[in-house]
Amino acid sequence: MAQEPHRNLPMGAEIYSQQAERLEHRREGADNREAVEAKVVAAQDPIIVTEDGGRLPVVLLSEAGRLNRLEDKSEGADPTMDAIALDEIHKHEKEEYRSPDSQDKPLPPSETNPLFPPLPLYGPPTLLRNIQCISFRVSSFFLSLSFLAVIVLGAALTSIPLMFIHVGIRLRGNNPNARRPFHGEEQRRSRARKGEVIAWKRKTQEYSTGVDTEAASSDGFEPTEGGKDKLVCDIGYYARRVGLDVEEFKVETQDGFLIVLWHVYDPKEYSPSSGDTKSAKSPEVPPPAQPSPKIGETPSERHGKKKYPVLLLHGLLQSAGAYCTNDDDSLAFFLCKSGYDVWLGNNRCGFKPEHTVFSYSDPRMWTWNIREMGVLDLPAFISRVLSETGLEKLGLISHSQGTTEAFVALAKGQRPDLGEKISVFCALAPAVYAGPLVGKIYFKFMRVISPRIFRIFFGIHAFIPLMMTMHAHLPSRLYGALGYRVFSFLFNWTDNRWDLGLRDRQFLFAPVYVSSESMRWWLGRECFAKQKCILATKEQGDLEEADDREGSDPGGDTLDQSSDGPKLEKNERRVSAAWYNEQFPPLALWIAGSDDLVDGRRLLKRFKQGREPLVKLVHAKVIDEYEHLDVLWAVDSVEKVATEIREVIWKTLPEDIRNICRVPEGCQDICGQPAGWKKNTGLN
Repeated sequence: MAQEPHRNLPMGAEIYSQQAERLEHRREGADNREAVEAKVVAAQDPIIVTEDGGRLPVVLLSEAGRLNRLEDKSEGADPTMDAIALDEIHKHEKEEYRSPDSQDKPLPPSETNPLFPPLPLYGPPTLLRNIQCISFRVSSFFLSLSFLAVIVLGAALTSIPLMFIHVGIRLRGNNPNARRPFHGEEQRRSRARKGEVIAWKRKTQEYSTGVDTEAASSDGFEPTEGGKDKLVCDIGYYARRVGLDVEEFKVETQDGFLIVLWHVYDPKEYSPSSGDTKSAKSPEVPPPAQPSPKIGETPSERHGKKKYPVLLLHGLLQSAGAYCTNDDDSLAFFLCKSGYDVWLGNNRCGFKPEHTVFSYSDPRMWTWNIREMGVLDLPAFISRVLSETGLEKLGLISHSQGTTEAFVALAKGQRPDLGEKISVFCALAPAVYAGPLVGKIYFKFMRVISPRIFRIFFGIHAFIPLMMTMHAHLPSRLYGALGYRVFSFLFNWTDNRWDLGLRDRQFLFAPVYVSSESMRWWLGRECFAKQKCILATKEQGDLEEADDREGSDPGGDTLDQSSDGPKLEKNERRVSAAWYNEQFPPLALWIAGSDDLVDGRRLLKRFKQGREPLVKLVHAKVIDEYEHLDVLWAVDSVEKVATEIREVIWKTLPEDIRNICRVPEGCQDICGQPAGWKKNTGLN
């Protein structure tokens, strides 16, 4: 229940207490945690700190600012403060104020960003709020179930013609799969997997009879799991099938979420950390720089050399398991076997929503979108990986939404300082500009309804949580096949370039829990689906396109002026209009040329047109035939993507770090290449 007003306090202290109670965490049968102050995380993103040191998710700037100003006014409990003076506090929500714990980091003015509209503020539990939550959960259960049923029905109906085509081909005595571009390679891999099953059975039989079966595999990594694929949602199982293993770390974000970080390792070189060291650690602002341990002090070393750490971030509705489903060709396993120290980040909520304060049913646990994932989850991952490895930088690899998080977080006014901890940012199928897919009728429906109707349809908690129920109870093969059909229908991709024998496995690690507010950011009427860009409004984007067609720069000067004066002014305007400053790390792009979900070519064009003069583009490749997920799962993705990532990370590594790190496999002949190299291929 709400605390009684502090009627014996002076008016200023009383109103401060009321505002603190409004932002506090309150839970029946537990100790209340009253809000004390707001602290800066990034522009437009203050978090609330409670009296016991707990951290609550981001709140409206106006609410955070009012709490801080009331705290300042209430210090000393000035008895002369009257209602008129307090009313003045309400009238200055847009003026700049400073966080009480920092003299040099002001909180920004409270204003609505058209790209990131303010999230709702639900406040602590009350009878009215509980009724509201129940109402939204009931309405969203039936309405989102109806929406999902329409999607499943659409996927089924669009599959019928393909089914008849396949039946017709088989009736003529032919194999419909023979038309697939990698049919021969798929057959070879299928035979190899069957041979591995037989070899594993023989090995286990010999082991049971006491026969010595010690024998290394062809690549020196001996599997510790084998047999027929069990189709389980466990990346450790698939890592052990290729001679690796995985340990799990818990990471606490600055707003109190507990997120999961997977560490892929070679069991011959590394022993897993103890349970205590893998538990969540209190976050710091900003993450402290970790001194590099002496050679031999960290378990990621071999022969006096460290393994250089790389952090991988997944896409929308996926988990980091997407990097681990292709056996040895999985990007995570490929990089680990090449000699990198591989870490996989899973965004907030994932398969198991956890928060230090809130429970699953509290709507405040779900008031986040892409900006919180970028400015809070990404720094927490980076801080923990650098803390565990003892290095000052890491390589960042992101796919789809993972690239969005990084591009948002590294922007001016967000967390650009993170760029100083990243040696290179490898963006796969970068999701910065929208592709034509947002015009589909089912996405248009989400865009035309108001935010209130969106919440009635999809709730104020998790987005269609029934999908997770299906994930837990449907047979794995049925779920994998259904998952492919639904996602293929939604996002207009095919499995033509994947290994068909692994497709069911690939969809076992999706979907995961995401907030309805996050999906509203992607598909609702105000944000990405309307603006068609993550960091520019539609109007700004249209002007940019018009400037490009007319051969002029953002300031109106033509691109062929030769005078030093106009050139200097033009460059200054471009720096001012750019999204990123000099802290942005070296950037490498792999763009799927047949991707309808996002427009990677337009992003590449932005860099080629010089609209980001402070960003160093070290590698860019357009793969015309690739669709959105082919950069991860195509049969030839190792040749076209993974090997290049392995080289780019090493070549862009600063010399002082490279000297203490182990040279990855395949990079021995290029270790002398200077950092900051440039290679552009396929810029068509």
